[in-house]
Amino acid sequence: MTLIGYHCSHENVPPDELLLAAQAAERVGFDAAMCSDHFAPWGARQGESGFAWSWLGAALATTRYTFGVVTAPGQRYHPAIVAQGIATLGLMFPGRFWAALGSGEAINEHITGDPWPPKDEREERLLDSVDIIRDLLDGEEVTSDGRVRTHRAQVWSRPDVPPRLVGAAVTPETAASAAAWADGLITVVGARDQMQRVIGAYRDAGGQGPCVVQIHLSWAPTDDEAVAIALEQWRHGPAVQPPETWDIADPAEFDRRAADVDEAAIRDALLVDHEPTRLADRIAGIVDAGFDGAYLHHVGRDQAPFLTMAGTDLLPALRERLPEVAS
Repeated sequence: MTLIGYHCSHENVPPDELLLAAQAAERVGFDAAMCSDHFAPWGARQGESGFAWSWLGAALATTRYTFGVVTAPGQRYHPAIVAQGIATLGLMFPGRFWAALGSGEAINEHITGDPWPPKDEREERLLDSVDIIRDLLDGEEVTSDGRVRTHRAQVWSRPDVPPRLVGAAVTPETAASAAAWADGLITVVGARDQMQRVIGAYRDAGGQGPCVVQIHLSWAPTDDEAVAIALEQWRHGPAVQPPETWDIADPAEFDRRAADVDEAAIRDALLVDHEPTRLADRIAGIVDAGFDGAYLHHVGRDQAPFLTMAGTDLLPALRERLPEVAS
């Protein structure tokens, strides 16, 4: 059936509370989970940024479903370290971990002090990193002198079957490039025609595996509360869009650009709703664009009310609406 997953946002929920939320998401009926991998939040109001890789070990050890992470090898992380992290989690939790690889965002990567490359160079660096990670997961010793230098690297503790490497893409060009190496695709919600172009570019280039979408939403018992949560925690969404999103290094700059975001803008940027049945209709309409599954991201800091509602109302409504597809 269609996969309905839960997205764990490290940017605005402390890691201990986020772990409890991930466990609760499994109990209420979500099929799987994934998390972000940030060094900094998008803005000061969010105020958190736990280390995804240590958190993933705890999350996988205290749940039974699959987990993924969206990460960026090449600058903040050397790809050999990413390969070692993937291999360790894959060995400890067979078949339950995947990693989506992208070219990164300055808000996380600038901390190294290295120059932030333009998008085309970041994409080339990602391809070099993917080759290194694949070879290391296959047990090879890797020495390379491309955009990422590697000297006699070898990952010694590895699972028999390497975890899936998924392409993270928001443009058709990136999706088409990922088709050459990825075991699936993940993108973020946007205009329907844009999402379909991303899926189409991936499939037309020979891309295999499931295509899934991350959906940002804000739910509360009343409409006013749902709007307030969205404006307080996700107002950067309508204010800054790719490619600008990728190149801003300071959370304060995101806050500055989002200062004038109003209710109309926030409603255009994410699903803001207080009515579970209508929210289920809207989510199902997004999945119907051609996706095999979705990961739902409630942008509020307190995840408990959303998860309770999801278990009693939202997930059952989605099961009625979504087609039977391979997850």
